[in-house]
Amino acid sequence: MSGQSQAGFTPTGTIATAADRRRVVFATVVGTTVEWYDFFIYATAVGLVFGQLFFAPLGADSAIIAFATVGVSFLFRPLGAFLAGHLGDKLGRKTVLMWTLILMGVATALIGLLPTYESIGLAAPILLVLLRILQGISAGGEWGGAVLMAVEHAPRAKRGIFGASPQIGVPLGLLLASGVMALMAAIAPGDQFLEWGWRVPFLLSVVLILVGYYVRRKVEESPVFTELAQRKEKARMPIVQLFRKHALLVIIAALVFAGNNAVGYMTTGGYIQNYTTNPEGPIALERGPVLWAVAGSAVTWLITTLIAGWLCDRIGRRTTYIIGWVLQLVGVFTLFPLVNTGEIGLIFAALAILTIGLGFTYGPQAALYTELFPASIRFSGVSISYAIGAIAGGAFAPTIATAIVAATGSTQAVTWYLAGMTLIGLVATLLLRDRSGIPLGPDHEEEQSVSPIYGLAKA
Repeated sequence: MSGQSQAGFTPTGTIATAADRRRVVFATVVGTTVEWYDFFIYATAVGLVFGQLFFAPLGADSAIIAFATVGVSFLFRPLGAFLAGHLGDKLGRKTVLMWTLILMGVATALIGLLPTYESIGLAAPILLVLLRILQGISAGGEWGGAVLMAVEHAPRAKRGIFGASPQIGVPLGLLLASGVMALMAAIAPGDQFLEWGWRVPFLLSVVLILVGYYVRRKVEESPVFTELAQRKEKARMPIVQLFRKHALLVIIAALVFAGNNAVGYMTTGGYIQNYTTNPEGPIALERGPVLWAVAGSAVTWLITTLIAGWLCDRIGRRTTYIIGWVLQLVGVFTLFPLVNTGEIGLIFAALAILTIGLGFTYGPQAALYTELFPASIRFSGVSISYAIGAIAGGAFAPTIATAIVAATGSTQAVTWYLAGMTLIGLVATLLLRDRSGIPLGPDHEEEQSVSPIYGLAKA
């Protein structure tokens, strides 16, 4: 028997119990939540404190420079994806996930200990960027492994909802990052927040990493990789095979994610937080209420991500995505008109509406990506597509939005930029066939290798 059947058998012939599956789901949720908390706490801090503490002496464009460091980490995601993809297809999904968790945690904790520009001068922003690069490498390898652990353990008819488990790590990470920052803004208000309050969320990462590491150690390796290892059918050079046979598929899959990621990074990249709290900006709200509004919108994002994961098991990945792109477009056009009112209730409403579309274009992604690539090169395909999509989408979305507003004095052009990215995601989705339920095991490599792109035959 290949892979994991509808009945729940693993490649070794044992039954995959409900308890086994719950353990996998719990481990992927905990692990990805910790990873994305670490990643987003940086983006939140950029919008609130890093511009002042690390980049302000660099000149009038310090805010743009600070947001650019959020994007710099994305440039190193492909390196993390290449390394993790190669090792994940050779050594296994679980091994890679353990190392990405440790790397992210160490980098995040060290940021919490960094001296500021006032203390060590130019070395401060340089060290900050280097640690952000390590976060980017870790993030580039994390997602693909978590997704495959969840989806390859899942029953065929429930891949969407199982795949949504690592996906909700993103809104949970945002919720946790925003909540902890908001709590510290209340405990250490004003100058105290700038002096030491912002450091606490970074240092808390040490505790979270220990929890995530413990949970992930208890999870069994993916059944698909286990079977590949037993058959000695692991690809020799998975990345080379991926680009030789599936380069166009990687690009199209990346554009699907780019359409979601550019819009999502209005909050996860810290842009809305900075735009609404900048004392020299048009709104100039207090940090705390804005952070709580972002945290609240993370809850609606989490809920709609789970709904979309459940729904795509019933109506297909492609159809769910199309609904999501329409909803996301609605959210894009209502975002700034509501945010610009300066009313915290309407700001929350704007973010909540936006996250409905974001959830519907993120919930099905794990199952969609897993079903696009053959088993022997799947980790490489999933990870690299995700990393390229992150660069094309969210990497510099906050920087672009900041530059647009600085140049035009208005958020209208930002809306059109986000709408354009949404339409790119829609077009990329329409180019792909729905492969819901395709067998994932190595017995079906020939079927998996048939291109899912409309108009193409075998890859």
